[in-house]
Amino acid sequence: VIQYQTVRYDVLPLSPISRNRLNQVKRKILVLDLDETLIHSHHDGVLRPTVRPGTPPDFILKVVIDKHPVRFFVHKRPHVDFFLEVVSQWYELVVFTASMEIYGCAVADKLDNNRSILNRRYYRQHCTLELGSYIKDLSVVHSDLSSIVILDNSPGAYRSHP
Repeated sequence: VIQYQTVRYDVLPLSPISRNRLNQVKRKILVLDLDETLIHSHHDGVLRPTVRPGTPPDFILKVVIDKHPVRFFVHKRPHVDFFLEVVSQWYELVVFTASMEIYGCAVADKLDNNRSILNRRYYRQHCTLELGSYIKDLSVVHSDLSSIVILDNSPGAYRSHP
């Protein structure tokens, strides 16, 4: 029998010194990948080994791809909403996915949940296709790459920026 324990986080307010310091420096940009980083998803008839069979999705997206309706069953990573809420106070959040825009935009909208924290978004058309893989060009996010932190499950996705 699997028992679950509720996880509680205490977010303490920043000290006046820390808040003042944050107000003086330019915020870094946190670039977030979607699939296998913030969420797991699969579409009709295709199961992914990253999700336990029978686990209900957090939401279902219905998108049309090449004139065919496709349902995506999306599972959010545990505590992803809390994570986004907290890190949005420290970083400018940017979504950068190699997925098609129609899918990536719908997922980002659900994760944003009208909080306006995931306003900047980049999709497959902003990637470069190299040897069958989509590579994320971080220079489209900001010309100063030292201001960017990326969170992505696939190091190859940003291999042109070591």
